[in-house]
Amino acid sequence: MENVQDQIQDMEQSGVQDESPALLTFALQVAYHGAPFCGFARQPGQLTVQGELEKALELLFRREVRTVCAGRTDAGVHARGQWVTFDVEPDELRGRTERNLLKSLNALTHEGVMVRAVEQRSAGFSARFDAQSREYHYHLCTEPTPPLFMGDFCWHLPYELDVDAMRAGATHLIGEHDFKSFCMAVSAVGKPTCRNVQEISIYEEEVLGEKLLTIKVVGNAFLHSMVRTIVGTLVAVGRGQRTPDWVADVLAAKDRSAAGENAPAQGLVFWKVNY
Repeated sequence: MENVQDQIQDMEQSGVQDESPALLTFALQVAYHGAPFCGFARQPGQLTVQGELEKALELLFRREVRTVCAGRTDAGVHARGQWVTFDVEPDELRGRTERNLLKSLNALTHEGVMVRAVEQRSAGFSARFDAQSREYHYHLCTEPTPPLFMGDFCWHLPYELDVDAMRAGATHLIGEHDFKSFCMAVSAVGKPTCRNVQEISIYEEEVLGEKLLTIKVVGNAFLHSMVRTIVGTLVAVGRGQRTPDWVADVLAAKDRSAAGENAPAQGLVFWKVNY
């Protein structure tokens, strides 16, 4: 983080007043195992990812530090590439490098959280508002027996799924639509529910010798439980309970009760953010 120290020195030499220093913006790339947490967002009296990160930052900087995330995740949902931003004053960084911050944050946070990178960004950069798209992966296992290694990260469905039918159903969701049918009803009250889904891909992959069916969903932003409801709806099509065109009817209904079940949280991973 030599650029930070140089920036502090430059401000001192240029006569920048100490009482009103320019804030520096930092971004954290964060991964977490969602099982122990009541979601990402801070909640009084609850164990959350944001709460753990902010407690660690408060210990480091000896003051309250508020963070902004790229996307909130529900209880039990995992993340591989969540991004979080926060601001600090130059004086607060004296003697600290990006490597120091990385090591300290990982020592202070819950064992289920891993800060993978610490990066300085341009002043005012926001993990949320500067994001161009978010990518989620949902993992299914359709083998007769549950997976040993990926059991915490997938939905075990010991059924044969018609993947082609699921892909056909997914085409109805591509583009900008009102996804009110695909979000928790309470969270949709009085709020805009239009989103742009750019991609839904369904493909097989093998992880640690275990066969999985992955549903990749990319969009500009997502509503509460939107990806999990999309997955539950496509699974109903894959099991032959509904036709692919039913997905279009669900979308048009703008009613959560029209859609499929909410897929279990443990199968969902917040994969990455594109800026």
